[in-house]
Amino acid sequence: MTKSELKDFLDEKVALYNNPKFIESDPIQIPHQFTQKEDIEIAAFLTATIAWGNRKMIINNAKRMMDLMGNSPYDFVLHHETHHLDNLESFVHRTFNGIDFKTFVIALQQLYQQYGGLEYFFTQHQEKDSMQNAIAAFKKQFFTIPHLTRSTKHVSDPTQGSAAKRINMYLRWMVRKDNNGVDFGLWQNIPTSVLSCPLDVHSGNVARKLGLLTRKQNDGKALAELDTSLRQLDPNDPVKYDFALFGLGVFEGF
Repeated sequence: MTKSELKDFLDEKVALYNNPKFIESDPIQIPHQFTQKEDIEIAAFLTATIAWGNRKMIINNAKRMMDLMGNSPYDFVLHHETHHLDNLESFVHRTFNGIDFKTFVIALQQLYQQYGGLEYFFTQHQEKDSMQNAIAAFKKQFFTIPHLTRSTKHVSDPTQGSAAKRINMYLRWMVRKDNNGVDFGLWQNIPTSVLSCPLDVHSGNVARKLGLLTRKQNDGKALAELDTSLRQLDPNDPVKYDFALFGLGVFEGF
């Protein structure tokens, strides 16, 4: 395929998968249950944090997270008392357990009380062409509270070579805005042009077959290469192609 043909092909796949029907089978359905901005961004952050493995399991466990917080995640984060955290100890999703969950709630509380919340932090740390250093700064700030070392693995650090798939997905959810109703577009002071595609096994394999990616590992260097390729196709909204790569890999077995 020529570059023009590739763009047309991927644009068609974006149109196919970037629609409300996508929500029904995707973890993004969890934050879509809420209407208040802070509820959405906290529900989305916690859902994205556990978004690896079986999608049905991710959705069910994310629903359980919300249930354990009384389906009011912002109110719970902001106003919980210590004994309320005991209810979280039974939670487990693969290697993310109740101790991690409690740590995340306390870290989020500090972020909202002292640093203006998730949007403010990421907006203040963005760079003109990337969010990867902002993600690294976020991880550093997030774990300034007392925590176990084990909990830190659940927030990736791009400066340590990670593709940071889940948090890049989270940023897509929060920043991208169109008229299709999937992504939220709640954060209006970060341009979509600086976002990075959530890179995982599916999107990586499809990207390689299409010639968008040559590096074999799904790591930070691969992400930078994929970003460059996708920004050539659409410099203003490169991560819309996540819908195409994901859809081709998961739904079409491309």
